Amino acid sequence: MTFDDLGLSPDTLKAVTDAGYQTPTPIQEQAIPLVLMGRDVMGIAQTGTGKTAGFTLPMIDILAEGRAKARMPRSLIIAPTRELAAQVSDNFVKYGKYHPLSMALLIGGESMQEQEKVLDRGVDVLIATPGRLLDLFERGRIILNDVKILVIDEADRMLDMGFIPDVERIVSLLPKIRQTLFFSATMNPEIRRLADKFLMNPKEVQATAPATTATTIVQAIITVRPEDKRECLRRLIRAENLENAFIFCNRKRDVDIVFKSLIKHGFNAVGLHGDMPQPKRMEMLAKFKTGEADLLVCSDVAARGLDISGVSHVINFDVPFNSEDYVHRIGRTGRAGKQGHAVTIATHHDAKSVAAIERLIKQTIPPLVEPAVEDLKVGASSAPSEDGEGRERGGRGGRGRGRDRSERGGRSRGRDRHREERPAREAEPAAVAAVEQTAPTPAPEQSREQSRAQEHQSDNDRPPRKSRDREHRRGREHRDKWARDAGLMDHDDDVVGFGSAIPAFLQTAPPRPAAPAEPTPTNEEE
Repeated sequence: MTFDDLGLSPDTLKAVTDAGYQTPTPIQEQAIPLVLMGRDVMGIAQTGTGKTAGFTLPMIDILAEGRAKARMPRSLIIAPTRELAAQVSDNFVKYGKYHPLSMALLIGGESMQEQEKVLDRGVDVLIATPGRLLDLFERGRIILNDVKILVIDEADRMLDMGFIPDVERIVSLLPKIRQTLFFSATMNPEIRRLADKFLMNPKEVQATAPATTATTIVQAIITVRPEDKRECLRRLIRAENLENAFIFCNRKRDVDIVFKSLIKHGFNAVGLHGDMPQPKRMEMLAKFKTGEADLLVCSDVAARGLDISGVSHVINFDVPFNSEDYVHRIGRTGRAGKQGHAVTIATHHDAKSVAAIERLIKQTIPPLVEPAVEDLKVGASSAPSEDGEGRERGGRGGRGRGRDRSERGGRSRGRDRHREERPAREAEPAAVAAVEQTAPTPAPEQSREQSRAQEHQSDNDRPPRKSRDREHRRGREHRDKWARDAGLMDHDDDVVGFGSAIPAFLQTAPPRPAAPAEPTPTNEEE
């Protein structure tokens, strides 16, 4: 089957031919005729299978007739990330160049005044992220009463990023009679519930089983020590026949660290994560797309929707926390039938995460065979490094998990320091005791500040706890002996009091029986 068999208009087919495509993908083959018929569609397909063109091509033909009104878009496409929204915008520009359709892209980090000006002229296609769309709606700059087609792209990513409440609010503002297209790479129960809520008698199309990897991707994994991960990454870049590559990290701070490390070692790399200003993000992405940079070090913000042809490798510097993110990451390569390579750098802490990924994709990731990194490999059951450099924790969890032990506060550092110092301190208990017994007593004429300074020593100079306990015990014995010598403890056993040296005003004793009174002499005795 070719695009000519799908019922698209000649102008749209001409744009598709100009883009170099002749045969539709399975998801496009199933979805395009249904969208042209006006049916609600729920499409499920793995990343990199052409879902974006599956709804943009028929939408262009549907919107070719009609005219947009000021601030009243005729169609709405909601995307979870700025990069994905920009990718959809590029598709409309590429496939709609022979149609006089107007389009607006509403994303954060861009000038809101410029976006308002475009809306005031009227747009046929509105592509937006949820946050910026609601912001402009609350300002009264958008009216959603005329939306005829709603597209929710990457719905599972919306769920992961916490955008579902915003999406539900946006849908509640739209007309009840509309055509809704719902696309997702995975279909869990929560996504199914949302689809049932938003769609009316939908037609479900599924190109491939959810959460499966493309057969054009050669996967491999290597297990190294945490402190050897960056060295392993550099060797892989040099050894592999690498044209360009995505390098994925779990945390934004790791993106900066790996990016600076690669630049320091002479690699042509750029960085991309969610905390960067939008103009900077677009600049880094443009450098990678045009080939000005060979390596894109990024977070999962780049794991969806980026259709960059000819990416030869994807390197997971960190094993993803969410096993489904693995499928989306490696989907950046092996696109359009080309072969790609996906290499994952793991540590012994990542065993559970790797097992979860293999259960999801229903296959075992083979170990990497590369002579350049053979000396860095370790067994999956190897013990952690003693110095703790680069120590990580894998597995599921939120953003707060997986922190280095050195960053968990002073309490853990104190315990680690005490464990390190304990063997040396306990090795010489006799010497410590001898020093304590011969320690000089402060002179009576010493000032209060000097005495206090001697009492409050630093943690490193203080004796271990056992020695301090002995010192306190000897102090009590010394006070008791002084009290006995002074006669303060020379009292009967029936005295009731508190402590070992009892002040006189606290000493109480049961009243002793009074001596019997002497008998009064009688007259006879006198």
